[in-house]
Amino acid sequence: MIKVVRGNPTPEELAAALAVVQVRAAAAESAEPDAAPVSEWSDPAARIPSRRTPQPGPRAWRTSYWPR
Repeated sequence: MIKVVRGNPTPEELAAALAVVQVRAAAAESAEPDAAPVSEWSDPAARIPSRRTPQPGPRAWRTSYWPR
């Protein structure tokens, strides 16, 4: 149900507003669902070398710079 809260629209203005709402609702219903979930094999993070990341601690300065 649509309720006019402020103003006094003409029947033509009200029909135009209703048409816009109906078209948007129909477009939302008929929209394609999101694409299939992406496989973890295609995750860009998988291309990063699996080195241990430096952890904070008393000897962290030793691993603060690692050559690539």
